[in-house]
Amino acid sequence: MSSQPKRPATKLVPVPSTNRIPERDADKAPILECRHLGIDFGGLTAVNEFDMAIGRTEIAGLIGPNGAGKTTVFNLLTKVYQPTRGTILLDGKDTHGMNTAQVNKAGIARTFQNIRLFDNLSVEDNVKLGLHNHIRYGMFSGIFRLPSYWKEEKIAHERAMELLSIFDMQGMAAAKAGSLPYGAQRRLEIVRALGTNPSLLLLDEPAAGMNPSETAELMENIVRIRDTFQIAILLIEHDMSLVMGICEGICVLNFGEIIAKGTPEDIQNDPEVIRAYLGSKSEEG
Repeated sequence: MSSQPKRPATKLVPVPSTNRIPERDADKAPILECRHLGIDFGGLTAVNEFDMAIGRTEIAGLIGPNGAGKTTVFNLLTKVYQPTRGTILLDGKDTHGMNTAQVNKAGIARTFQNIRLFDNLSVEDNVKLGLHNHIRYGMFSGIFRLPSYWKEEKIAHERAMELLSIFDMQGMAAAKAGSLPYGAQRRLEIVRALGTNPSLLLLDEPAAGMNPSETAELMENIVRIRDTFQIAILLIEHDMSLVMGICEGICVLNFGEIIAKGTPEDIQNDPEVIRAYLGSKSEEG
């Protein structure tokens, strides 16, 4: 079994708001900043006054009990839902009015609770779909297989194999995605998201369904992805050993509102968090 990576102690420093980011990122604006973010569905407030900042190379966690609003926040960040109120700044730019494709092109990629691969396509082709932001040949070149098409296809193949090598999956490139074991499908979804060249990667329960050995390996790989690509990662996860092991800043949601923010040490010692989440044996979702 892989030993879990030791999370180095992180000092969080204030940014020009009520939020904090890792000290090493303090000389640059946060890659993401949410201000007073909220959404209502009819008369129900699902998320309210959500404020969070993420440093440019931070691994951050978003936790909370079932129904707390965690996936709703991801849907707001990726514009699956348009906010009822508040502001989302991505690399300092307001994403107001952007749609899902535009936000993805601007730098946010995500995975999902329920794996969303193209099961009948090969592993490599699934990764190539993630490279769509960087393909430069036009429809005409693609239809008639002009030299520009083959040049871009060669580049896409090399890039796909490079990304697959992160998880030692290059030997599976020709296999159908739907034939992979569950853990490998989870890893493939992360690789495909990386293909869009994000500056912020959102991972929605990446360790769901994994055994302890796979989870330990995932932890190592999340840190390696951050270090290799120098990007920020925000994850929703119920495996507290993973969250406390690699996350530097953690935000805790309950009933759509933030009840605590801080380092893993802050969160573990917060009485309200212990009551609402860490002390419960029934959290999920």
